Amino acid sequence: MKLLLFISNAFINTMGITQPSPKAANRAAWFIFTMLCAVLIAVTTIALLAIHWASHH
Repeated sequence: MKLLLFISNAFINTMGITQPSPKAANRAAWFIFTMLCAVLIAVTTIALLAIHWASHH
């Protein structure tokens, strides 16, 4: 959880967003984690589909 909060705080500080309350920071950390996972899954899926397509043509 500390890593999640560290990433969230880094994002918040980088973007210049006002520091949230601890509860909002927790929620933001989970939201950012969810978005990062979604992007990672999308990129992996696209890469695998491209490799599959390239190997069959």
